[in-house]
Amino acid sequence: MSSKLAGARAPATRIGTTLAMAVAVALLGGCGRSEADTSAPAATPAAADGSINPDSWPQVEWPLKADPEIEKKIDELLASMTLEEKVGQVVQGDIASLTPEDVRKYRLGSVLAGGSSDPGGKYNARPEEWLKLADAFWEASMDTSGGGKAIPVIWGIDAMHGQSNVVGATLFPHNVGLGATRNIELQRRIGEITAQETRTTGMEWTFAPTVAVPQDVRWGRAYEGYSENPQLVADFARAMVEGLQGKAGAPDFLDDRHVMVSVKHFLGDGGTSNGRDQGDTLATEQELREIHAAGYVTAINAGAQAVMASFNSYHGTKLHGHKPLLTDVLKGRFNFNGFVVGDWNGHGQIPGCSNDDCPATFAAGLDMAMAPDSWKGMYETTLAAVRDGTLAQERLDDAVRRILRVKFLMGLFDKPKPSERALGGKFELLGAPEHREVARQAVRESLVLLKNQGGLLPLSPKQRVLVAGDGADNLAKQAGGWTLTWQGTGTTRADFPNADSIWQGLERAVKAAGGNAELAVDGKYKAKPDVAVVVFGEEPYAEFQGDIANLLYKPGNDADLELIKRLKADGIPVVAVFLTGRPLWMNREINAADAFVVAWLPGSEGAGVADVLLRKADGSVAHDFKGKLSFSWPAQATEGNVRSPDYKALFPFGHGLTYADKGDLDALPEDSGIDGLHAAPGVYFSNAMLAPGLAMRVENAQNHTAQITTVPARLHDGSIEVTAVDHQRQEDSRRFAWSGTTPATVSVYAEPAVDLSRETNGDLLLVLTVRPDSIPASGKLGISAGRGQPVSLRESLAALPAGEWTTVGVPLKCLAHAGADASALDVLLRLHGDAEAALSVSRVAIGAVSEAEHIVDCPRGE
Repeated sequence: MSSKLAGARAPATRIGTTLAMAVAVALLGGCGRSEADTSAPAATPAAADGSINPDSWPQVEWPLKADPEIEKKIDELLASMTLEEKVGQVVQGDIASLTPEDVRKYRLGSVLAGGSSDPGGKYNARPEEWLKLADAFWEASMDTSGGGKAIPVIWGIDAMHGQSNVVGATLFPHNVGLGATRNIELQRRIGEITAQETRTTGMEWTFAPTVAVPQDVRWGRAYEGYSENPQLVADFARAMVEGLQGKAGAPDFLDDRHVMVSVKHFLGDGGTSNGRDQGDTLATEQELREIHAAGYVTAINAGAQAVMASFNSYHGTKLHGHKPLLTDVLKGRFNFNGFVVGDWNGHGQIPGCSNDDCPATFAAGLDMAMAPDSWKGMYETTLAAVRDGTLAQERLDDAVRRILRVKFLMGLFDKPKPSERALGGKFELLGAPEHREVARQAVRESLVLLKNQGGLLPLSPKQRVLVAGDGADNLAKQAGGWTLTWQGTGTTRADFPNADSIWQGLERAVKAAGGNAELAVDGKYKAKPDVAVVVFGEEPYAEFQGDIANLLYKPGNDADLELIKRLKADGIPVVAVFLTGRPLWMNREINAADAFVVAWLPGSEGAGVADVLLRKADGSVAHDFKGKLSFSWPAQATEGNVRSPDYKALFPFGHGLTYADKGDLDALPEDSGIDGLHAAPGVYFSNAMLAPGLAMRVENAQNHTAQITTVPARLHDGSIEVTAVDHQRQEDSRRFAWSGTTPATVSVYAEPAVDLSRETNGDLLLVLTVRPDSIPASGKLGISAGRGQPVSLRESLAALPAGEWTTVGVPLKCLAHAGADASALDVLLRLHGDAEAALSVSRVAIGAVSEAEHIVDCPRGE
């Protein structure tokens, strides 16, 4: 099936109050909301060299008229500010790397809490701790005892599917599921609730909504996008901005019950080659304008106060340094009058820049640099750049003016500290019943039915129902990434006090109707059921970790398929409920199950699934399926880009069955088109196997080497020996034993070299599942990558119980600071030893902070 839309028309010259119609006609060539079409207009001949002609872009109407009183206040404040105070306003630091005292000293204008940053370093910090810290930062910014101006700080946080950083908050489905609802008003209400729950903990600013138009679901952030269709994204972008901020011009706009937004990521993040995060977008200017910019047109017209620059490049030019797009298009043609904020050290990727020094990003149009752990360096170098004329004073003043304007619009200069504002400390709003009911509605309306063989669904709740699969009673899996932790990993059931798993929802409904419900994750039931509901899907992930090479589901791991087949072999009808952040090639699982439901990443309200799967006790249908695919479903595993000539859709954009439809499906082809071993993304060694393209070697000080293909194996001088050991199954791990007679190493080589520069720009770790068998009291036992120097592991491993398995994380930044070139790593891991020692390793992978039980200290305080 084709995934192309009709040819595009020329863009409208002005988009104003009739924006929805204008976007439908001007940006989509008249295809509007046709559910038979998908993605975006077919490309027409246009410049594909990365050049930008601002005059070809539509003019967007900024909805807020200039307020002379506010502008006068800004003029007066700017005239009185020192250069140091101005620079402080344009630098944003992360709470993990700065303190309220730093804000007081440097007069910083903004702080953020990144995905892995929490009060006291605790991912499950209590709401009271968040609010207390918000008060402390505000008080520091308003303290004039040292002679500085009282300019209130603003706090930004990734409240992306609810205030998902805080324990107990309502967790809504991720955007991929919300797009499937097609319910714009529901999205607006979700925005309102998210704003209220965010305000309770003291923040005024969310880094949302994401208005990417993902064209390749291999991208690990595809679930943050509403759809591959730009019109659908445009509609939801406006609704979410209005929900979070209030309607521009209304009395409650940006009041204490709302938060300001950062529409992200400008521009083209959903169009990178092969879906690679932070990659290069090679679209034509027409495609960039008509596909990827659609959500910004409506968001800006709705009064979005901030836009976040993207990590990706456009034809090789990093967006953080792209003046034609940031200044000429965004601030010029789009009439954007808010401020442009950067992403996590994104400025450091501009050629000639570093995380600590980048006047070029401000010159290009960035107004606030997100410098989470590099804020002090950015402050000092930006100050120097203005003093020596490298950065124009006029550009700095314009950036500060934009930031101050937002603060005045929000009335922050007249507000008390966060805990004394309208919703500060009203923690009863977190997970409030009325909020959860809205989230439950969103779950119901997001479910998409792809198969219903023989009309198995809806199920009678009066029968014996088995609920199986590792997603059945798993809130972390149900919620996905950006939930309490950056990658959504490392949480426990206790971290979700205001939530129902899918199992809990089904159990409650079945028992209420007089039926019997049994939970058996492995499918090994006590009494044979009448029907089984198997809940399974992707593990939580976020950026970097979520990128995949193809659309195979869990390559090399058929456990979920085998579970479905085993139940079917017992004569039990099976309803498959798939938890996922994107469409994947699932032909075998769809064939094996009698009914197949896509539940996306539903969030905290698993009971919404039961609402649709089960009949009412009287036999009537309580809730029918309403969800329609917002991304086409692939017919093959080899191609994930909907604009590729090779892409084929199994189910088109807009597809979704209801109970009135005939749900029978002919058997689907089960040849994925992909041969060989395919590892999970970022996993280098697991189950005794290396990922494709990797090799393991041992080497001594005399440069004698041996490649390890079988075990046991050893160097001829006995300096190092490799044997098989058991962890979770027979011989699934490797034990490395150093004799201490001469220094020796074991290395994992990559061919070709691997680029981990994007992963290094953050808090990701090299996570090793290890068992310290014998750790020396002295000598060297270290780890390195590339051509870097070893980072010591000996002290960390010696502190662990001998003979017990654990996970140890080495920050990628440590390895980079030790000399590894993260952009071209030919050695992903090298373990060094010069004393008698033994260490067993079960798994090596890139992971988040929450995935490691112990983190190795970096040298030199890094």
